[in-house]
Amino acid sequence: MERKLAAILAADVVGYSRLMGDDETGTFAVLKSRRKDIFEPLVARHRGRIVKLMGDGALVEFASAAGAVECAVAMQQRMMDANKDLPAHRRIDLRIGINLGDVIADAGDLFGDGVNIAARLETLAEPGGICVSAKVHEEVARKLDLSFEELGEHELRNIPTPVRVFRIRLGGEAPRPKPATLSLPAKPSIVVLPFVNMSGETEQDFFADGLTEDILTELSRFRDLFVISRNSAFKYKGQAISVQQVAKELGVQYVVEGSVRKAGRRVRVTVQLIDAETDRHVWAERYDRQLEDIFAIQDEVTSTIACTLPGRVEAAARDRAARKTPANMAAYECVLAGKVLHHRSTPDDNAEASRLLARALALDPNYAHAHAWMACIFGQAWVHGWCEDRDATWDRVAEELQTALALDDNDSDVHRILAALNVVRGDLDKATYHQERALSLNPNDDLIVVQQGEILTWLGQPEEGIDWIRKAMRLNPYHPERFWNHLGRAYFVARRYSEAVLAFKRITMPDHLHHAFLAASYAQMGDETAAADHVREVLKREPEFTVENYLSTLHYRHDSDLAHHREALLKAGLPA
Repeated sequence: MERKLAAILAADVVGYSRLMGDDETGTFAVLKSRRKDIFEPLVARHRGRIVKLMGDGALVEFASAAGAVECAVAMQQRMMDANKDLPAHRRIDLRIGINLGDVIADAGDLFGDGVNIAARLETLAEPGGICVSAKVHEEVARKLDLSFEELGEHELRNIPTPVRVFRIRLGGEAPRPKPATLSLPAKPSIVVLPFVNMSGETEQDFFADGLTEDILTELSRFRDLFVISRNSAFKYKGQAISVQQVAKELGVQYVVEGSVRKAGRRVRVTVQLIDAETDRHVWAERYDRQLEDIFAIQDEVTSTIACTLPGRVEAAARDRAARKTPANMAAYECVLAGKVLHHRSTPDDNAEASRLLARALALDPNYAHAHAWMACIFGQAWVHGWCEDRDATWDRVAEELQTALALDDNDSDVHRILAALNVVRGDLDKATYHQERALSLNPNDDLIVVQQGEILTWLGQPEEGIDWIRKAMRLNPYHPERFWNHLGRAYFVARRYSEAVLAFKRITMPDHLHHAFLAASYAQMGDETAAADHVREVLKREPEFTVENYLSTLHYRHDSDLAHHREALLKAGLPA
């Protein structure tokens, strides 16, 4: 066994299985002729050594990178000449990859990453093309009169570090046509490139492709994302092309890349979101799972990615919008900025959010999502009393939602907000209808999923509600803090008081209602001292608080749940 530095050429026949299936005898005869007349003489002329021949490929060792490259160029030119008189479906084309690196020689064969990288580079080459590593490019660029095109860094299967790849432009080859630049859509645009199978196992191709397709399908449910179709995305499968070039060709802002790798009884999925304009990673994550049920893994990873990505895209888009003045914002950006202000839950922010949504609707009166969020903003003003005429404000909430529904019955957010509106109205049946519609339209929206748990709690099914709220938290690890409020309420209704306390204590700035829940939970646990402490906090923040006034704002379907809440609040010592 010997370790040495060598230039390795890996060649492969394009479409070998199809060619053999169409005409096994004829294909074999042509391949044998090409090997005898072209391949073997050129290898010998450039002082190469054929390490091994396979039915559809070959591995060749050279003492120098220049020899390997000169041989490959001559080989492709001769193959091109030999194909001239053949119909397109009978052409014999090669892909060639070349690497310069350490190899291990043993019994005439070669092993190691130096060989593996050459084989991976061959898969990146186009039919009739040659791809080389940066090491080869550095060695021959000044020595040989050839034109190179850099293809960027690529993660190659079973190679621990990315490899910088170059493509050789062959003589007489027409340059790649530059596609027309597409204008960017008004809302965030995204393409999910086919996930790369890095496992070396064919069955993992199906898993990688299925994962890509499922993520595309689930992202398409988010109406505020412009998602490139599967057919367009899969045209880039196996191609060596930069993220920026993909983005330009498709007219998108964001690119999702990913890979799948199987190791023993585990599967690892990596995913990254890239802002193509700045070539900056916005978000990246890795998922390691046991391989007991690969399809269950696919479902879990799909839903997690499909929920998290829109939030990361929205955050990036929000950063863009923050650098603009409202007068220069598009309708989508006005809605985005309005949402941020709405979630701050202050009178001034609510008023500014209302102005931004009004601008969005002036720019696009038929923007259903904007009408839905305008209703949300008016609803917040109504709930907190930040409006002069509560009846007129409530009517405006209903009016905006009906407009949104008429414009787009398939906007999941419209149904989510209608469900919330009907909870406040006390119509839990109608709330359930709209909630189920929202959930069917987009089961990966964490706001819809958490609201499912909230509504189930009002309906007297807190244990199921806990499961849904926990699911929302798993779907979106960056979930808003208020999710802990929903979880704490569900635990309380389920009579799981210690868990309710733990949930409410995750809230960093609790208001008087959070302290009321904590007081009630401690009272039910028999901790009178802790209950009294939280009663004092309630009355310090809201001196006019009474149990009956508070209970009148709640939406329990069952009298028993209302009675349970009343009993716990009074037991804690809060005024009736």
